[in-house]
Amino acid sequence: MAGQTEIVLNAILSGIDKGDLSPGEAIDENALIARYEVSRTPLREALLRLEAMGLIVRPPRKGAVLFKPSFEEFLAILEVNAQLEGQAAGLAARRIGAEGGENLLSVVEACEKHALEKGDDDPNAYYALNLEFHKQVAKASGNPFLLDMIKMNGRKLLAYYRARYRNPGAIAESAREHRQIAELILAHDADRAHALMSEHVLFDQVTVMDLLAALG
Repeated sequence: MAGQTEIVLNAILSGIDKGDLSPGEAIDENALIARYEVSRTPLREALLRLEAMGLIVRPPRKGAVLFKPSFEEFLAILEVNAQLEGQAAGLAARRIGAEGGENLLSVVEACEKHALEKGDDDPNAYYALNLEFHKQVAKASGNPFLLDMIKMNGRKLLAYYRARYRNPGAIAESAREHRQIAELILAHDADRAHALMSEHVLFDQVTVMDLLAALG
């Protein structure tokens, strides 16, 4: 039973991470049962776990739907996420080793290559690189609990971060900031790395309103 629960849980999490599932989208329980050949009990257990994570909600007289933040909720989650990401960058600046530094520079260079060669094209491909950049920073922090917190909190806003890269110039700006953050981390400048990463992941209120409107 536990195995079936994990199968469904990971399938929904993967759908969120890849952008196959959008905020406010209903969870089709029958489709999941048929696709993964699981019974209804492990499906419901998976949904309960996702609800506890804050990734799905159950509106009155409706089934489970993916969490879709209000304006106020968006700003509150963003505030927490900025602090978590900033803390990860600060710790990474203190703890990063040679291998972690090589991995970080590799993804920074990939981001820059995309920005140079593709410009604003293929934002989904760039977003995958962006996720890898933040993953490498979090791993370099040496704190697996912090990495898990960033993943769980960040999933609530993934669709909006992804949509951000549809805006002209956003990819180039992001790639430049990734380079700046990486250089601060590699220079072991913890305070500035923390501050710049926090600023990097924040949106202004107008942008938040635009993103909420863009995703319905």
